[in-house]
Amino acid sequence: MTRRGHAARRAPATPRTPGIDPRPAIYLDHAATSWPKPQPVIEAVTHALTHLGGNPGRGAYQMALAASRAVFEARRECAALLGVADPSRLVFQPSCTAACNLMLKGSLREGERVVVGSMEHNAIARPLARLASRAGVEVVVVQADPSGLVDPGDIEREVRAAPTRAVVCQHASNVTGAIQPLQDLADIAREAGALLLVDGAQGAGHLDVDLGELGADAYAASGHKGLLGPQGVGLLYVRPGLILDEQIEGGTGAGASESLEMPPELPDRYEAGTANMPGIAGLGAGVRFLAAQGSAQREREAALARRLHEGILGIRGFRVLGPPPKVDRVPLVAAVHAEVEADRIAFELDRAHGIAVRAGLHCAPWAHDTVGTLACGAVRFGIGWDTTQAQVDRVLEVLAGTVA
Repeated sequence: MTRRGHAARRAPATPRTPGIDPRPAIYLDHAATSWPKPQPVIEAVTHALTHLGGNPGRGAYQMALAASRAVFEARRECAALLGVADPSRLVFQPSCTAACNLMLKGSLREGERVVVGSMEHNAIARPLARLASRAGVEVVVVQADPSGLVDPGDIEREVRAAPTRAVVCQHASNVTGAIQPLQDLADIAREAGALLLVDGAQGAGHLDVDLGELGADAYAASGHKGLLGPQGVGLLYVRPGLILDEQIEGGTGAGASESLEMPPELPDRYEAGTANMPGIAGLGAGVRFLAAQGSAQREREAALARRLHEGILGIRGFRVLGPPPKVDRVPLVAAVHAEVEADRIAFELDRAHGIAVRAGLHCAPWAHDTVGTLACGAVRFGIGWDTTQAQVDRVLEVLAGTVA
């Protein structure tokens, strides 16, 4: 892999106190997973477990058919939210990481070349490293700027330098919150005859995503972050005409079970094995809940993130990673302090005040290397659907006292 920088050092885990109710008073780790889940999500999962126990797509009795309908409806709801005209192009996966692996390993062949930004999560970086070492895929990493933004001009120069199979980019950074210029990258990739493969873990649910307009060839999404579903569900959009090599074979419940080949139709081709029907039902409920809130929810989260960002900048010793407050970002804020380690800050917020945040490298050493925090990590605050202004103000008050 062509990469400037040095090796990542894993930040130590935050200690936990056993024997107490682990639920925080204030939860600001929504960039990792949304919590608490909206009540309709809890009810949908409970209903699926208690009333829809049949295997979706595997039986003609009423309970199995009802389970199949739940999966069908969830797929339809997700497609509507993400601007996908044909819901069958949305494939359910066990996680966004699994979706990224299918997207990358299913499209990149031996000896091909891929151009990728330097802010990527390990869900992209590690599969690419494996493809480089095992299949001779040439991985060219393009350095982002100090805020975490990839310059389309830099990507274009690399794409034009040699035949390129794919451009790979996140929708938004899980470290700086920077929103990448995907439309520009889609145009560059299309002109060069390359694929655009997107990790949308931090984008889906927090940004207005229209995959019909964007031009991405594949887009992986997390079901449990901005889309508000339970853990254990991811999504992969595959554009019409793109065929990925399936990474898992097995039963699909569809016709032609006598064949030893996976069915060519989507979504069956990439959904071998029993689906996580309760999780998918919960995801459908989360998407319905989110759609009902409309753009007002995204605007509220953005305003709270700006308030938090500006407040942290007002506390002596802090540097906030990423774009300045007035530049759009997804609703997360990561910061480093000149004197107090990120792990210590997170530990004190949790231990003394019941405030849950995330410290460390956030499974994104490339990103931390890019913004200069690989050696120390950062403390990250993730705004979510139920975060209030009072909670943000309380966190700022406590944070100032913690580093005083």
